[in-house]
Amino acid sequence: QVHLVESGGGLAQFGGSLRLSCVASGFTFSNYAMSWARQRPGTAGLEWVAGIYSADSTPYYAQFVKGRFTISRDNAKNTVYLQMDNLEYGDTARYFCAKSSHYGDYVPTLMGEYDYWGQGIQVTVSS
Repeated sequence: QVHLVESGGGLAQFGGSLRLSCVASGFTFSNYAMSWARQRPGTAGLEWVAGIYSADSTPYYAQFVKGRFTISRDNAKNTVYLQMDNLEYGDTARYFCAKSSHYGDYVPTLMGEYDYWGQGIQVTVSS
């Protein structure tokens, strides 16, 4: 059974940093790309934030976080991370990690191409 468990969220100041972690189990972690997505307050949908290849850890970012967020993974620990720096008020959201439904090095940007999700973790940016 696949499980994705996020941690590391909470309250951060504008311009500050947080690091999210997502521990995966129930599948061969190193065989799948992983991503982070978020749902901002007052919105119904999820927006893709960043993703990372399975084998060579090539990262990909949405334009609105490029240069501020860093995605990484440790295949030995079945964990994917999201380092969030220079946080903005618009980064306030519930963040989810997700497993790609595609085997190998492909990072989807559409939510329908992910088959498992964590429960999400809240990130709030304040003044």
